[in-house]
Amino acid sequence: MARAKLDHRTALTPDDLLEGCLRRVARFGVVRLGRLLVDLEVLGIKWIEPLPGRGSRALTRTAATNALLDQAGRIQRSEGARQLEIEHVLAAYGTVEAGLMRQLRRTLGIGSGEWRAAVAEWSESRAAREEEAVDYLSPEEAAVALGLHVQTIRAYVRSGKLPAQRVAGERAIRIRRPDLALLMEPLGS
Repeated sequence: MARAKLDHRTALTPDDLLEGCLRRVARFGVVRLGRLLVDLEVLGIKWIEPLPGRGSRALTRTAATNALLDQAGRIQRSEGARQLEIEHVLAAYGTVEAGLMRQLRRTLGIGSGEWRAAVAEWSESRAAREEEAVDYLSPEEAAVALGLHVQTIRAYVRSGKLPAQRVAGERAIRIRRPDLALLMEPLGS
């Protein structure tokens, strides 16, 4: 995405999407996916450049990009995940044999299965780190965080729209902070 916007292009290609995913998960220009180490500089990705803001100019997607995102959606659904995550998109690249992904495969000397296994390992370690860092909110705190009435939050919990847990042996319920994002929907264009 960054490359497309910086180059003032209007179409988002699979290479742009892969570069955006890698930049998003990189730390100091390096991505560790399981046992794989991806150096963005080796791939020609300028990781120090700031990512461009969202701005008002939307990018259209190429047919190849749409096919890749459809594959990522199938992966998401096969796992029973609630929403499309970056690991689903990265796993979808396991079948891509062109462009930046071909260069990445050659550089790392890997095949499709090794790529998907590395993404799975990274996803599991990421989930474990996030689970450790999760803090829980009371319905009142969740309401304040979203600017909603506490009864609205309680209604979302009752309807199943917002996951919550009960404190063992207590009436008190707690909501994971990351689960609040499940209530958010994008605005129409």
